[in-house]
Amino acid sequence: MAVICAFVLNAGLNFVLGLLIAKLLGPADFGLFALATAGAIVANTVLFEWLRLSATRFYSARVRDQEPWIRQGLDRAYVVLGAGLLAAALVCAGFGVEAGPESRAAITAGAGVAALGIGVFDYHAALARARFDGGLYFRLVAIKNALAFVLMAGTAWLLPQPAWVLAAAGLSQFLAAAILWRPMRDPVSPRLRVRLAETWRLFLAYGLPLIAANAIYQLLPFLNRGTIAAQAGLAEAGYFALAADVTTRSIGTLGTALDLLLFQLAVRVEEEEGRAAAEAQVGRNVGVVVALLLPCAVGFWAILPALQALVVPEAYRGPFASYAGLMIPGFFCLAMMNFALNPIFQIRRRTLPVIAAALVGLAVDALGLWLLPPLMGPEGIAAAQTAGLAAATGFLALRALTGPERLRLPWRDLLMAGIACAAMALCLVPLRHLEPVRALAVSLPLGFLVVGGFTWVLDIAGLRTLIAARLAARRAGPSKAGTGRTGPDAIANDSH
Repeated sequence: MAVICAFVLNAGLNFVLGLLIAKLLGPADFGLFALATAGAIVANTVLFEWLRLSATRFYSARVRDQEPWIRQGLDRAYVVLGAGLLAAALVCAGFGVEAGPESRAAITAGAGVAALGIGVFDYHAALARARFDGGLYFRLVAIKNALAFVLMAGTAWLLPQPAWVLAAAGLSQFLAAAILWRPMRDPVSPRLRVRLAETWRLFLAYGLPLIAANAIYQLLPFLNRGTIAAQAGLAEAGYFALAADVTTRSIGTLGTALDLLLFQLAVRVEEEEGRAAAEAQVGRNVGVVVALLLPCAVGFWAILPALQALVVPEAYRGPFASYAGLMIPGFFCLAMMNFALNPIFQIRRRTLPVIAAALVGLAVDALGLWLLPPLMGPEGIAAAQTAGLAAATGFLALRALTGPERLRLPWRDLLMAGIACAAMALCLVPLRHLEPVRALAVSLPLGFLVVGGFTWVLDIAGLRTLIAARLAARRAGPSKAGTGRTGPDAIANDSH
């Protein structure tokens, strides 16, 4: 349960924090903040993502004890790259002191600090998950969210400039990892330089194709936000950014929590039972991901008018719902790529198709940016982004699901999940036009009952069986259920 609690905490506070920052900064400054945040994420992806992915793939409780050079190689690489990024940020800050907090140099310095904080936090979160230490992961997430809420919201209130808020974001994530430095450590062991060189080559061979793909995907929001800022101004970019932030969190946060548990399970199955069993586990994982994320996407669309009226700052209303409605299919496709299709290529260590899919998505997005804004106005940029993500997902699905080594999917579960979501949509569509409070109060429990009922009766993705087994284990009492295990079965409890 630790990971589920961490997920709920992380998702809820990030959602509230995003809305609060948007309100305190205003549309124009929030648009600049969002653009710089996209740049920080690109920098983090290019510099650190290959190491985080390598930690997820190659580090475990067994490796911690038997192959200490894996953690040593990860730590050494993070220190070198982090020191270089910090030095660059300090140089930019030096120029920003003279030019002021609104200057390009100050914004770049803030983005650099944010990128460093994201990289350090994500790395330590990946280590905790790889060790299946749900309690440590929960503490890390809880401390990070508490610090982020205090530092970012306080900074946005006292010093409402994007550069300061970016720096506060990076500092909150770095401090969370620093506070838990002692329990995150591995046992001291001799450093083997030959092993370190081999380890870095392994990390690069595995991670570089994935970070190339991730960097391309991160370029999409950066390119699209830059385009909308150039064509319609920073305020319009702020509307676009808030819609993108809320939409991707509503769909992707649960996906991230699922992926970081399910992929870790697939890695463990590979260690214990071999590659074929791991690929079968990935196929089963796809059913779970679709069964849980498709209702999130459909449900978010259904409650969008009520959500806009009740929680979105007044300055953003109108454009928020228009942009979010166009983005929902694209972010669902992105979630399917990241959490359903990518894992099979990661297990096989054949990650070049992921780069090819990202390039397809970038090309389609660029074509959409050229063709759609003249026809649709600023909303055409959101449509171009969705088209690019859908094209990338289609390409990657074609590679994963065809050929002699095609991924075997639980088609029955996917069909049943689609039927459940269609039934939910039919029930919720008439409620979209009700008064917002009443619409939200009725839609949430009704949607949960419809999808939950279908899932329970049809045992979609085996979720009923899993829940029943856990309830039976709890009823059996501590003598049977409380064995102190720290493996996958003990933690349906863990969470980029």
